[in-house]
Amino acid sequence: MNRAFSRKKDKTWMHTPEALSKHFIPYNAKFLGSTEVEQPKGTEVVRDAVRKLKFARHIKKSEGQKIPKVELQISIYGVKILEPKTKEVQHNCQLHRISFCADDKTDKRIFTFICKDSESNKHLCYVFDSEKCAEEITLTIGQAFDLAYRKFLESGGKDVETRKQIAGLQKRIQDLETENMELKNKVQDLENQLRITQVSTSPAGSMTPQSPSTDIFDMIPFSPISHQSSMPTRNGTQPPPVPSRSTEIKRDLFGAEPFDPFNCGAADFPPDIQSKLDEMQEGFKMGLTLEGTVFCLDPLDSRC
Repeated sequence: MNRAFSRKKDKTWMHTPEALSKHFIPYNAKFLGSTEVEQPKGTEVVRDAVRKLKFARHIKKSEGQKIPKVELQISIYGVKILEPKTKEVQHNCQLHRISFCADDKTDKRIFTFICKDSESNKHLCYVFDSEKCAEEITLTIGQAFDLAYRKFLESGGKDVETRKQIAGLQKRIQDLETENMELKNKVQDLENQLRITQVSTSPAGSMTPQSPSTDIFDMIPFSPISHQSSMPTRNGTQPPPVPSRSTEIKRDLFGAEPFDPFNCGAADFPPDIQSKLDEMQEGFKMGLTLEGTVFCLDPLDSRC
C-alpha cells in the first residue's frame, strides 16, 4: 500500500489543507476516559474499551459525577485534549502514534481512537461523546493524519531508511579503522621490542657474534607480553622506554577523529532527532484505520 492510511469509501475530506496545516479544527465533546488495550487496531478492541468506559461512567454518574467536557484541537501536529475554560492541555496525541479511529454509525455521538503512549509505549483507547458529529471528527483526524504523512515524506522522511543503511556502513568502516589501528599498534610494539633487544645485546664497537643461547628470538624481552622491567640492562644503562599504547582510540589512521554517522554534515541529524524520525516512520508505516461501527449493543449502552 503506497499510502499509510486507509479510510471509508465514498468519503471526502471536511476541511482545507491550510486549516489543518496552519491552524487547528476545534470540537467540543464529553470525555468518557481512556483505558489500556492490548492491540493497536481492531473493532472488537475499541468496542470492549467503549463498554468498559461506559460502565465506569454510569457508576460515577449514579454517584452524582458529571462527564467532563473537553475541547479537541485537531491539526497535522496531533490531537490535543484541553480543558475548555482554562485551555490546559490534558493529553497531546501525536498523529503518528494514532493507529485506529472509529465512530458509532448508529447514534453519531460516540467516537474513539487508539494512541500509543509516548512514555509507557502502551496502547490507550480514548473514548468521547460528541453532539452528533462523531463521524466528522473521525474524518478530520484521518485528514490530519494524511496531511501529516505527506509532510513527513516531503521533509525527508522517505530517506530515513537510506540514512540508516548508510549509517550502518559508516559504522562498519569505523570498526575496520579501529581494528586497523590496533593491528598497527601491535606491529609498532613488536618493532620497538626488536629495537630494544638489539640495543641491549650489542654494545657500541663490539661485533662479537651472539651465541645460540642468546638468540634474539628466544629472549624474554622480545615477547609482546613481557614487562619493561624484565628487560636486561647492559653497562648500567636502561634501554629506551617502550611507547605506551593508548587504551582509547580517538583518531583514525589519518589523524582525524572517528566518523560519527549522526554528525557528518548539515543534511544529517543528531541522535535525538534521528530517533524521533525513526519513531515517526514506524508509526506512519503502521497507518491509520478509520471505521464506522456499532458500539451500542446492549440496554446499558443505549442509556448513555
